Formats: sequence, C-alpha cells, structure tokens
Amino acid sequence: MQDLILLSFAVSLRIISNPLGNVYQKQLTQQGAHPLWVNFLTYLLLACVCLIGLSFLKLGELGPDFWLYSILGGVFGSIGNGLLVKALHKGNLSILGPINSYKAIIGLIFGVFLLGEIPNLWGIFGIGIIIYGSYLVLDTTEERFTPALLRNKEIQFRIGAMILTAVEAVFVKKVILASSPTIAFISWSIFGAVFSFILILAFKINIKREFKHLKRDALVKLLLLIICIGTMQLSTNYVFENMDVGYALSLFQLSIIVSVLLGYRIFQEKDIAKKIIGSVIMIAGSVIIILLKGT
Repeated sequence: MQDLILLSFAVSLRIISNPLGNVYQKQLTQQGAHPLWVNFLTYLLLACVCLIGLSFLKLGELGPDFWLYSILGGVFGSIGNGLLVKALHKGNLSILGPINSYKAIIGLIFGVFLLGEIPNLWGIFGIGIIIYGSYLVLDTTEERFTPALLRNKEIQFRIGAMILTAVEAVFVKKVILASSPTIAFISWSIFGAVFSFILILAFKINIKREFKHLKRDALVKLLLLIICIGTMQLSTNYVFENMDVGYALSLFQLSIIVSVLLGYRIFQEKDIAKKIIGSVIMIAGSVIIILLKGT
C-alpha cells in the first residue's frame, strides 16, 4: 500500500509540474529569451545543484551501460527539450500539450525493442482512445485534423520534441536500471547541460544578448521553471523505476487537461470546451491502460 501511495504521489507531481514548467518556458521566450538559451539555463542550473551530489558517488563503480545510455539520453533530451521550448514560444499550450499524448505510443514501441516491455490488448486499446481524444483537440486548429496541420512550424517542433523525448525516456530508464533514480537525475542534468550548450554554440546564440533578458521578473520565472523541471524529472525517474515506460508515458498524459486549463487561464486560448472533452477522452484511455494493465 505504501508503495502505491508513493507511486501515486510521484505521478501527481509529474502531472502538475510538467505543464507548469511549460508555462514558464513560454513566458520566458515571450519576454525575448531564445528557446535554446532557456533550455540550456534550465539544465545548467540543475546540473550545478547536482554537482554537490557527485562527491558522494563512486563513479568507478558505474558500468559502461550507464555511461552509454547517459550520453544518448543527454543528446536526445537536450535536442528534444530545445524543440519543445521552441514550439511553446508561439504555439498554444492547450494544443501542444495534447499532442504529447502520442509520446506514449512512441515510448511503447521503443520500450518493446529496447526494454522488452510488451503491452497487452487493453494497453493498445487505451492508447487508441488517447489518439481519438487528441483528434478532437487538434481539430480546433486552423488546419484542423488534416495533413495540412503538419505544415505548422509549432506542430513540427512539438512532434520532433515528442519523438526525441520519448526515445530519451527509454534511455533514462536504462540509466535507472544501471544505477538508481537519483543518480539518473544527476546524469540527466549534467549531460543535458553539456549537450544543450553544444546546441547554443552550434546555432551561434548571442550569449551576451541573452544575459540582458535576465532581469528580476525573468529570474523569478527561471527559478520557478527549474523547480518545476527538477520536480518533473525526479518524479519521472521514480515512476520509471516502478512502472513500464509505455504505461508510464500513457499515465503522464493526464497532464494534458492541466495544459488546456493553463492555456485558457493564462494565455486566453480558445475552444476550451472541445479541448477539455478531447482531454477527458485521453484520460479515459489512460485509466483503461492503468486499471487493466495486468488483465
């Protein structure tokens, strides 16, 4: 029972912290900060906190699998999260949040091949319901649920972010299996900072110019963002340790209704009723996956 309570608490933290972090990411880019700069600062400041924990680790005892999957996770995570912040810069939170529901499918596919996690028929059925719910949400866009939707730059960035972070999730679980959730968080932060800095250099971001945007209001939002992202990743690691990646990613989709409500409340986004209906359908798919996981 205690394990179930802890798992439920971790899932709840993940569901709330992720969309809240998206809000601060969007607000920081709207204030003029470059998406890749926001991405880098998030990883960097989390990594600085994690450096304290390095003194307590025996790095020599970590095997080659740990280092391999840490590096791969850092690459996929830094690029994926960079694309996510880029998508949030101009895209609607209430649209981009629900698109993330497809992440469960991608995570499920890679989980089958890399982790040997085979879903049952109820799992597949639940994911199908999630997809149908996302259809209702995406049908509120100007392009509606048609191939033309893929020409939307924000949608392209969000899909790219979703694919990369879904693959990252599999590597994160590999790191957890090779170490622990806490060590995996430290590795995620440090390697994410390294590879997001490489992105800063590759895209020739003007660091001096970006520092000018770090005024008091931006610093407060950045601090709140770091708290949200740190909470999100720590709770994610705990859930991954106790649940299959495909099912965990499906469960995390409960956060989409939080994204829709935050988009409406903070950014005055439209068509809230249809988006909520679509989100509730996705939640129903998640409930089917969870409750009938073992049947």
